[in-house]
Amino acid sequence: MTESFLVENRLGYRILRWVLLTALVAGIMLSAMQVIFDAQRVSEELNQNARQTLALVRDAATQAVYSIDEDLARQVVDGLFKQAAVRFASIRHPDGTILAERTRPLETASYRSITDVIFKPERTYSVPLIKNDPQPVTYGTLEIRLDTVHTARLWLERATLTLLSGIARALILGLALYLVYHWLLNRPLMRIIESVAAVDPENPGEHLLKTPEGHQGDELDIWVKGTNNLLRSIADSQKKQWAAEARITRLSRYDHLTGLPNRAMLLSLLTSALDDSRRREHVVAIYCCGLDDFKGINDQYGYRAGDRLLQSIADRLAIEHNDVALVAARLSGDQFVIVEQRLKDGYQAAATAEWLLREISRATLIGDREVSTTATIGISLFPGDAHQADKLLQQAEQTMTLAKAGGRNRFQFYVASIDREIRERKQLERDLSKALSGNQFHLVYQPQINLEMRRVIGAEALIRWQHPERGLIPPDQFIPLAELNHSIIEIGNWVLDQACQQAAAWCEKGMPIRIAVNLSAVQLRQDDIVERVLEVLKRHSLPPNRLELEVTETSFMESLDEAVDKLTKLRNEGIQIAVDDFGTGYSSLTYLKRLPVQHLKIDKQFIHDLLVNDDDTRIANTIIDLGKSLNLDVVAEGVETEEQEVYLRTRGCMLAQGYLFSKPLTPDVFETFVSEFHRSFDKTELPG
Repeated sequence: MTESFLVENRLGYRILRWVLLTALVAGIMLSAMQVIFDAQRVSEELNQNARQTLALVRDAATQAVYSIDEDLARQVVDGLFKQAAVRFASIRHPDGTILAERTRPLETASYRSITDVIFKPERTYSVPLIKNDPQPVTYGTLEIRLDTVHTARLWLERATLTLLSGIARALILGLALYLVYHWLLNRPLMRIIESVAAVDPENPGEHLLKTPEGHQGDELDIWVKGTNNLLRSIADSQKKQWAAEARITRLSRYDHLTGLPNRAMLLSLLTSALDDSRRREHVVAIYCCGLDDFKGINDQYGYRAGDRLLQSIADRLAIEHNDVALVAARLSGDQFVIVEQRLKDGYQAAATAEWLLREISRATLIGDREVSTTATIGISLFPGDAHQADKLLQQAEQTMTLAKAGGRNRFQFYVASIDREIRERKQLERDLSKALSGNQFHLVYQPQINLEMRRVIGAEALIRWQHPERGLIPPDQFIPLAELNHSIIEIGNWVLDQACQQAAAWCEKGMPIRIAVNLSAVQLRQDDIVERVLEVLKRHSLPPNRLELEVTETSFMESLDEAVDKLTKLRNEGIQIAVDDFGTGYSSLTYLKRLPVQHLKIDKQFIHDLLVNDDDTRIANTIIDLGKSLNLDVVAEGVETEEQEVYLRTRGCMLAQGYLFSKPLTPDVFETFVSEFHRSFDKTELPG
């Protein structure tokens, strides 16, 4: 657009300069001709005036020379000198004798150098003095000389005015002509240039030129229409070229039957996916899916039905799964490859593989028959198995071939140990889905001790899974699985209900114990979590201050505002809030100031090496001091030695739990522990 403006400005200025220059030259020439004509007219008037002057005094001068009257002659000469233009006057006898004569110098003027060239400095006129009595006799000569400066001054003033007015008229006329040109031609040309500049070279037919207003049917309109026809032709040619290129590209990079990328295109897409995952430090999974006995389908139903089945399977694979778009490709007749990015680990890949097996095995309606098949999947992982796209694809294909040798409708990972680990984990997930309904969970309670008063003031409810075949399974093995498949919601609700029921039972027995229950991130994100907790308290008639909900730092950082709102509502009902495992996550003062927290729990990893590891000791001290400054109670987890207890009590941490006091206990054993713990302390005095 800037270039078009510059072109318009250059053209407009050039035309303006030429119009003004032409007008100026024409004005000067016309004015000069007027000045020349005026000079000729003035010269003729000067001569005529001189002759008229001589005619007026001729009789008086003739009488003076006839009668040889010097007084009369002087009077005639003096009368002539009353005219400013007369600078010399003389009356002479024929023999040259002067009867009367008078002279004065030429007037000086700055413009004489110009006017003297045109009119001469002075002009001389004479007339014979003749008396007819009875015959004409010449008695003398009357001569005058006129100074041309006076007449020249008037001429010069008129000439200057004529020249300036002529130039002005010419310039005004030139500007008027330029404005007419600008309005009729330059301005509409500029609009056409702007329309041309707005044309998209990639799509010239989208923005066509517009005929300037008032120019319909003239040459500019014909020009615009011709240009638009040219742009449409170019656009049509581009579309045809692009369509041809797209067809060529599709034939070279995509499978003609399913429309999926072929092997070459897949390797290019996979390379890009690996580059992205290197930056983000994510896992990429490559699934090579081989259909089971696809030849039998072709033989039984025909090749046309087989093609329809392949197209149907391709449509199912090229969709979004778990909010991630899968990249699907077709390698050969019955083999597909799927690439999945942004995975955390191979366990997520196993979940996708199960989904792929289900999708592929769904029946396809072809005509009036339902046709279905199964698939065997080989899986390779980046970066664990390889770092190059072609190598990962080769590993997935090899693994698929090996998996088919072991059976059908299954998946297998490239590395045997990973495959075994993930299969065990998947089996554990399936067993976990039956654990709650099979009454395989139970709760144990770990006492929380007030170190200053030596009293059990609370208990943390901890879930245990007694597997019928594998025995006791630690929570750190099945809780992450429950959170991943969201079964933690149902399990967490069961834990909350059981713990509140037990706390209510202890209250009835005269044991007002505060029960602490862990609230997972998945539970906290539920919209009805506040109502659910309050409903459990109401059902068991448990006072809200007897319940403490423990949340980890990572559970509310994803949506801090929402977590603050929910926890504040729970706190306003009287429920205690604690931050569990403090120091292992973000440990930010920002959220501590916003959260309605009463307790900070120091993670047991810092207590384990307390007084042994300087870093852990400093971290523990910092958390204790932070709790004091914010008026929060600090609870130390994992206290195992008397030295740790004494140090914590000395530093001002008055709440603790750990194996020094007791391991997690069943409800009956917990009641006995509380009774014996209080009795043993009542019999002794607190040291120091």
